[in-house]
Amino acid sequence: MILKLSQFFSNNGKWLEKKQTSILSAALIITIANIASSLAGLLRERLLISSFFDSIETQLAYEAFQVAFQIPDMLFQLVILGAVAASFIPLFTDLKKSSEEEAFRFTSSVMNLLLLIFIIFSLIIGIFAYPLTEWRTGAAFTPEQVGITVGLTRLMLFAQLFFAVSNFLTGMLQSYRRFIIPAIAPVLYNFGIILGVYLFKSSFGIYSAGLGVILGAFLHMIMQVPLAWKMGFRPKLIIDFKSVALRKLFRMMPPRVLTIGISELQNLGLGFFATTIGGLSFVVIRLGMRLMTIPIRLFGVPISQASLPFLAQETGEEEHQRFNSLVIQSLHQISFFALPASALLLILRIPIVRLIFGADNFPWQTTLSTGRVVAILAFSVAAQAMTQLLVRTFYALKNTKTPLYITLAASSLFFTISALAVAYTSWGVLGLAFSLLISAFIELILFIITLQKKLHCFTFRDFWWPQIKMISSSFLMAVFLYLPFKILDELVFDTTRTLELVALTLSTSTIGMLVYIYFSMLFEVKELNYLNKLFSTMTRWRQFLASSKEVLVETSADGNEM
Repeated sequence: MILKLSQFFSNNGKWLEKKQTSILSAALIITIANIASSLAGLLRERLLISSFFDSIETQLAYEAFQVAFQIPDMLFQLVILGAVAASFIPLFTDLKKSSEEEAFRFTSSVMNLLLLIFIIFSLIIGIFAYPLTEWRTGAAFTPEQVGITVGLTRLMLFAQLFFAVSNFLTGMLQSYRRFIIPAIAPVLYNFGIILGVYLFKSSFGIYSAGLGVILGAFLHMIMQVPLAWKMGFRPKLIIDFKSVALRKLFRMMPPRVLTIGISELQNLGLGFFATTIGGLSFVVIRLGMRLMTIPIRLFGVPISQASLPFLAQETGEEEHQRFNSLVIQSLHQISFFALPASALLLILRIPIVRLIFGADNFPWQTTLSTGRVVAILAFSVAAQAMTQLLVRTFYALKNTKTPLYITLAASSLFFTISALAVAYTSWGVLGLAFSLLISAFIELILFIITLQKKLHCFTFRDFWWPQIKMISSSFLMAVFLYLPFKILDELVFDTTRTLELVALTLSTSTIGMLVYIYFSMLFEVKELNYLNKLFSTMTRWRQFLASSKEVLVETSADGNEM
């Protein structure tokens, strides 16, 4: 019996290890897994709200839990992600072309050295967690919240160790174009948090969420170990300082680390401004950002992650035209999906907030505030999703300095607008949302301008005209969506009932997407052809994911791509 089960999983689990041969197939894998991960993340958030919104004390504890994420996440982003995202994948890809053994040795050296650095800084942060928390929170953050944040920060630092190892495994597997297992891992992370709260809430209160983070991070790592082992990776306790690739990585890292540092400083600034305003403003802005980032995770991040290994192999002079085509193609793919998602978020913001976060103990005023934040941030969805790809485009070109300068400019603008809004206006948390919106658009514009100077690929015919058509389709979708939404909301559905609220959201979303598809057909948006191709391949998904070929629309043609 055990032998039969083993054979069953061995035979039917091979699709998990399939190599993706195109950006489209790889992005589809990541998108499907991100949908599952996002659903698990929203379920996690709903569980936390229903568990910790019964009183003012538990609401403040929940806000402290959100604040506690910042420092551990910042350390992880700086030390680990700074190496993996900017430098590790291109260097590992180059090394394994000539010697897999050398590539794996390089992986062990980098991972061991960065883990050592990470542990040293974790110990320092753990010791000084209390003054760090006081320094980075505003006047409205209570002493009780500070104490909870300190305890949760120390727990989450431990969890980041598992994440550190896991992200090296992710980078390595993606270099082999294995995207399925790394994409499933975040689902297990969210499941771990849910399990932690479910098992330990009665004994540890809000700290059960911190224990869940540790469990989820461990599951995130252990999920990827078998496939990495099968690829041939054997971790070794070595740090080869003589390695040319290791020295090259550390030369490439500083601009990337500084870029992440600026972004993380912006996140800390967001926390400081929100906890200065008070009134659960940090919870509101974080929930609004969580909804805003779902389309980015579904469309921007998957295509960007899937593109990097492909772009990294197309950076020679002879591949210049194909590299440009891949960049424009991927940007259009992102916009085609992100723009209508932005319109849906804008029009259906209140029903979506109520469905996802609206537990019985979630205050109506908090619902309205979150909805207003979502409405503002919805306009930045496409911009932020496209920026995900543009950043990775520079990394594929082994240019980590330009993203640093652009991020510095955008973050400086964010701090300026936020400080003025908090100090001199009564906008409250909406001022922070406007700051995020404006800085996101400025960042996108700067990336396009600088990349155009290098690649000369942002022509009106190949980039701007297709974008205008997709923006127009999304605008008309929002216009034609608003009226049926108001009619159905006021005359047909009783939205005090959950099922009717779901029916309202689904029916109006369907109307909106049909309108978007109609105008995309009318404007001859060629990305629609790829949508049809996706639907036609759903019945052949295993074969498609294993062997689909990249489809490129040449920039010399009369259109673009998706």
